[in-house]
Amino acid sequence: MARPVVAIVGRPNVGKSTIFNRIIGDRLAIVEDKPGITRDRIYGSAEWNGKPFSIIDTGGIELDDEEPILKSIRMQAELAIEEADVIVFMCDAKAGVTGSDEEVAGMLFRSGKPIIVAVNKVDNIGRMDNIYEFYNLGFGDPIAVSGSHGTGIGDLLDAITDNLPEPQDDEYDDDVIRVALIGRPNVGKSSLVNAILGEERVIVSDIAGTTRDAIDTPFEKDGQKYVLIDTAGMRKRGKVYETTEKYSVMRAMKAIERADVVLVLINGEEGIIEQDKHIAGYAYEAGKASIFVVNKWDVVEKDDKTMHQFEQKIRDHFLFMTYAPIVFLSAKTKQRLHKLLPVVQHVADQHTKRVQTHLLNDVVSDAIAINPPPTDKGRRLRINYVTQVAVKPPTIVVFVNDPELMHFSYERYLENKIRAAFDFEGTPIRLFTRRKSDEG
Repeated sequence: MARPVVAIVGRPNVGKSTIFNRIIGDRLAIVEDKPGITRDRIYGSAEWNGKPFSIIDTGGIELDDEEPILKSIRMQAELAIEEADVIVFMCDAKAGVTGSDEEVAGMLFRSGKPIIVAVNKVDNIGRMDNIYEFYNLGFGDPIAVSGSHGTGIGDLLDAITDNLPEPQDDEYDDDVIRVALIGRPNVGKSSLVNAILGEERVIVSDIAGTTRDAIDTPFEKDGQKYVLIDTAGMRKRGKVYETTEKYSVMRAMKAIERADVVLVLINGEEGIIEQDKHIAGYAYEAGKASIFVVNKWDVVEKDDKTMHQFEQKIRDHFLFMTYAPIVFLSAKTKQRLHKLLPVVQHVADQHTKRVQTHLLNDVVSDAIAINPPPTDKGRRLRINYVTQVAVKPPTIVVFVNDPELMHFSYERYLENKIRAAFDFEGTPIRLFTRRKSDEG
């Protein structure tokens, strides 16, 4: 089920990123422990009052350095209007209402989307009077917040969740494998959709960003039903979509949330760039089964070592997704295309796999016997038992005497042993450590 999307917009230096980090809390700190994943994220997940949502910091969207600031702000607002369900318009209590604020307010007002004005830098009671002029923007009660002190964040989250749309029920049956294609512009997402379907259902062009809509395409192969979700493009033409590498983040995130399996496309001709790591990171953070698909393999000059060397590059760049299989193919010539769907079906099966508790405990017991948990200041971690509590992704709870004694390296060791015993290829595994008294 796709989460609603909330976007934070506003001119530079009003504190968008600080509020973004306050809302997502320390979720991204967990990701940062994984080597190989990039840190300058602009997307996060949050939940408030039992309502989950995705949140975008548009200030992190990279635009052309030559663009004037106001034009850049307008572009970011345009992105938010296009893709978000709720927009947080961030302003600055110290600066008051500026001409840039008024210009963006006009764009947002015409959008018809729910707009929440958050006035940042209300760091003391004396600045509360500064918020009244923001009523002039025409969006109702402004909400006073302080990114530096964390005050007002609860009120802002209440307003956000009050305006979120009701979640949409998934329109596909449980036996349908939903496959999202993600990747930077011009890696061949639409061409791959057409190759899989065997017909020209999606407009294909060599010009990056020419797919203007995310398209769901159901089909069946060898008795298995699939839906391809092409995340390539935006609905509107315009320079904003051509000048930003991260232009498709909101669209891609909606598709990833709905997917069972995510195909992370890499341009075999151009190789791996930093943006590929950002895009793969979204699939990892969402806990989705994933496959690296190296497209345009037909035009790569190669010998008997080329494929192995490219595989090693992927493993070196994407250390946080070592579980994801790699498929080399050409959407244009359909070379090796027949290998893709069997891998999709396999990782979808692993994503929904359940392992009986006694089998899990046997594997963990053997792992402990081979490599006992280390001590910390004279205290040793004691693992009582483990059990799987969820699928999509497989989620395992480890009950211990003291969760603080579980070092991340030992947790990774246990995960590797579980993978070796039960496969789980293509899917992340979530391990949570709980005190035994926490059970139930």
